[in-house]
Amino acid sequence: MSLRVALGVCRSVLIYFNPALMRRTRQLYNGILNAGDLVFDVGAHVGTRARVMRKCGARVVAFEPQPAFARFLRKTLPRDVVLVEAALGPTEARAQMAVSLRHPTVSSLRASLPHEARAMPGFEHVQWDASADVAMTSLDRMIAQHGMPRYIKIDVEGFETEVLSGLSHPVALISVEYLPGLPEVSQQAIAMIAKLGIYEFNVVRGENACFEWTAWRDLGAMQDWLAALAPDAGSGDIYARLRE
Repeated sequence: MSLRVALGVCRSVLIYFNPALMRRTRQLYNGILNAGDLVFDVGAHVGTRARVMRKCGARVVAFEPQPAFARFLRKTLPRDVVLVEAALGPTEARAQMAVSLRHPTVSSLRASLPHEARAMPGFEHVQWDASADVAMTSLDRMIAQHGMPRYIKIDVEGFETEVLSGLSHPVALISVEYLPGLPEVSQQAIAMIAKLGIYEFNVVRGENACFEWTAWRDLGAMQDWLAALAPDAGSGDIYARLRE
């Protein structure tokens, strides 16, 4: 591992292994997960979400295609967390990932992201200065292999719709990262989720680890909220819950 890659991994560890943040995240997951639930962590990065979900009693399958982070996860994840060193997308394939060595958390399989990010607040100093050839599989294939998850967390820097295109089954709970600078991606993602079943939606802003609304909202309200979001509002996660 080169020095620049190692520094990027260390930077992510220092940022995300925040005890206060992990406690808040555990409180959030304790409210939506049950012991024994199968969960997919798509875009595991340094594995903080996977570790918290495991502490909540979930059975975790973590997906991470970046070689440096996959190596870190192999060495540090609890042994009962299943690590799949692959990206998720429409089908089985090889893909080229644009990698930021200094800010590896924003590495992405979205080929247009380095260009689009020039106009996105918060990305002014990010450079995608490397690439990685990674394996890709699909959610449907992983469901066939590991079982039906109760929750799928997707955080893949603008590649969310491609991940969802590989899913043909309704899942009880799905979360996708939203980037205000890419509103069309989030709108398409929630529309794709809504085609799988009748879902209601909520939002977690940034790393607050708490829901924005006390009552979950329908697709139209979620679409309106996204449409009104300012480009500099900051990222977060949209949660979609299958209505019983």
